[in-house]
Amino acid sequence: MKIAVSGANGRVGSVLCKTLVELGHQVKALIHKHSKEIQDLPLEQVPGNTLEKDSLKRLLYDVDCCYHLAAHISISGDPDGMVWRVNAEGTRNIVKVALETGVKRFIHFSSIHAFQQHPQDQPLDETRPLVGSNRFAYDVSKAEGERFVKAAVDDGLDALILCPTAITGPADPGPSLIGQALLELSLNQIPVLVPGGYNWVDVRDVVDASINALTMGRRGEKYLLSGRWCSLLELSKLIEQITGQKTPQKIMPMWIARIGLPFITLYSKLTGVKPLYTSESLTILSEGHRQILSEKAKNELDFTPRKLEETIRDALTWFKDNGYLH
Repeated sequence: MKIAVSGANGRVGSVLCKTLVELGHQVKALIHKHSKEIQDLPLEQVPGNTLEKDSLKRLLYDVDCCYHLAAHISISGDPDGMVWRVNAEGTRNIVKVALETGVKRFIHFSSIHAFQQHPQDQPLDETRPLVGSNRFAYDVSKAEGERFVKAAVDDGLDALILCPTAITGPADPGPSLIGQALLELSLNQIPVLVPGGYNWVDVRDVVDASINALTMGRRGEKYLLSGRWCSLLELSKLIEQITGQKTPQKIMPMWIARIGLPFITLYSKLTGVKPLYTSESLTILSEGHRQILSEKAKNELDFTPRKLEETIRDALTWFKDNGYLH
């Protein structure tokens, strides 16, 4: 099968491309920057991005399926407008070109952040409404991207939507924000933790479900891909158990963490290191829903999330084997 992938050099995209090639598919990858993970794969590279319609036409010409993963992730608002442009306008562009070029199946990657997180005393599944315009920029942009996909379905596009939670696991060369957090926890570089946690899912399980979606997913449907909710303290203790090295265990009240945000921001500007604690990330951790259901994906996409212990162990092993940990 001829398959196009936007966001091919991203966190999920690079693993997906590698898996698709191993399965014998012909892959066309939209590339906006150099990536060794993609560079070494036998696939066709298409330079460009989702804001350039000419590159999208080259990407989607003569393909059977398109995975749309290109996204701009942020836990610090949208200061330069790229979050909205990439996640919303870029999605509108690619579904339009997909309709024009006759793509037979379109698989869009959204996010758990596109859903309203409240109420939290009720399970969160695919029926939960999308966020409104009063939420964080990233959340709003992903919700709007979903709406563009749904509109394209109404216009005849055979599309479905996948919504993973916080993706972690091996093969994270960036590293991603979550990978950075795992590294800093394992190196005991985070002075104190904050209350709360999130739902973590393995990148390999997400990729497996997305490949099954090629033939098993239903047109116009949405599928949540969730793993296990785990607090930062539990995660830190798990890393200590795996590595045998001391990790952070002290918890700072959330109100104190918020008071300290200006100092964290200043330190980030001085050092050039992206902060893990921002106003958004603190809210995300404090509101991380503990009952995110993926039964629909389990039943229809054979989604099988593995144990978090295996995911974290494999992630740390990968970081060690690739020189991030010593």
